[in-house]
Amino acid sequence: MNTVILLNSDYSYLNTIGWKKAMRLVAKGKVEVLHASDKILRNAEKTWKMLLPKVIRLIKLVRTVYRTRVPFSKRNVLHRDKFICQYCGIKSNKMTIDHVIPKSRGGKSTFENCVAACKPCNNKKNDRTPNEAHMPLRKQPFQPTIMEFIQMKMKALGVDKALKEFGIY
Repeated sequence: MNTVILLNSDYSYLNTIGWKKAMRLVAKGKVEVLHASDKILRNAEKTWKMLLPKVIRLIKLVRTVYRTRVPFSKRNVLHRDKFICQYCGIKSNKMTIDHVIPKSRGGKSTFENCVAACKPCNNKKNDRTPNEAHMPLRKQPFQPTIMEFIQMKMKALGVDKALKEFGIY
């Protein structure tokens, strides 16, 4: 695991960051290490060594700015649909976005009109609605709330299991 879980000072989940950035935060004294792995990091002269952190917590509370809505993007639609094609059910990292009501017919690029689709299904549906193409949706598209989206991303990254394993959540 080359990523480190970053928690706010109140133990709320903020993000996952790379181990190099985590080590910079530790060196600057901005975080405390809650859990470390078995890997040992050393400098070139071998005068300094430290265990690679797995979970770190900020010392000062960072106020997070909460948006009222999750911003629309291809990546966020794919995370919402868990990288599963909404037409055939195949899971893949190479997904496209399909507009339920095609853009040529006035369909907008919103969470309620876009779903994850594999390339063959997207090409098969073409410029038609799901009813016209005889391709029913597995799940109705929806606008996720901020909390739902954070929980989805935590599950997808495996952060929730790691925090439970460490006894933090």
